[in-house]
Amino acid sequence: MAVSLIVESAIWFAITLLVVMARMKFQADDILMIVALVSDLALLIALNFLFTKKSNLIDPDHPPSLTPADIAERTLGSKLVLVVEQMQILTIWLVKACLLLIFSKTQKLCMKLAAGFALFGFVLMEILYFGVWCRPFSEYWAVPPNSIQCSAATNHLITNAVFNISSDLFIILIPLPVFLQINIAKKKKIVLCGVFALGFFTIGAAIANKFYSFTEPFGDSWVYWYVRESSTALIVANIPFLWTTVRFAFRLTTSRGSPTSKADTPAGLAAAYGHNAKNINHNTVISRGSRGMDFETDFRPLDSQEDMKYFSDNVPLKIYKRQEISVTTETTEGGSVHTRPSRDHVSFTIQ
Repeated sequence: MAVSLIVESAIWFAITLLVVMARMKFQADDILMIVALVSDLALLIALNFLFTKKSNLIDPDHPPSLTPADIAERTLGSKLVLVVEQMQILTIWLVKACLLLIFSKTQKLCMKLAAGFALFGFVLMEILYFGVWCRPFSEYWAVPPNSIQCSAATNHLITNAVFNISSDLFIILIPLPVFLQINIAKKKKIVLCGVFALGFFTIGAAIANKFYSFTEPFGDSWVYWYVRESSTALIVANIPFLWTTVRFAFRLTTSRGSPTSKADTPAGLAAAYGHNAKNINHNTVISRGSRGMDFETDFRPLDSQEDMKYFSDNVPLKIYKRQEISVTTETTEGGSVHTRPSRDHVSFTIQ
């Protein structure tokens, strides 16, 4: 079982590391994501050490006879429990902060409400954990402790579950209106549904780890679900920045049959997730075709709201200027032909 946990932890972290590194642009949310990745690594290491140790959580139906060596081992295990819990909280709430920073570019009101709720939950949960549930604080690693709240931490787990799951639901619902409004191909929508499914899996993992913590406090199932929750949370928060990679992997194509480019990224999704999303009115003539294509079919004003919504800062556009030049010729006595300047101040001399 210990090898299984190490293998699963390594696989999850490798995937998470690749996803996080692939989206780096070194903005504010990127820095937070790096910190979250480091805290997740600390969480995985602590969990794997804890997996081989015992804590001060003692089965009252089968109380063991403790030797000094047993007490020392359980003391270390109890300290690891504290580290695991704090690294888990730090990782999950940093991911929430990253997502809220992304949404702040477009969903300002919803973001403020969700950010306020998440911050309130984090502060209250930490105050209760460090200053209320177990006193004195050193009882968290005392063997045996003077209260079940210092070993099983039932009150803390309930508080964590309430604020963690509810804030996750709040955050995952923010981009749903944009997702429902965008008009994209069915295949692309299925891929985006997969992203939301991963988000709901993260919530399911949070529910599962608390379920096993309550129903099997002396078992180890909750450990695996801690790994899965933190890892999938990091992956979900970074996948929207890898839209190009996702398109390539699923071979999503444009209506013309060629592989999609960045210009085919749904504007609503880019606005909800992308860097530097801005509200810009494009009132120039825009072409998405090549230079060899017919100007009459490629050049057109963006006169519909859907067109205006489609293009954003994240969409690389080709902008061409059509220049009409009229040339008037006249013959001089010397036989040479000259032209008068055109309205574009361009003149030609024909010998």
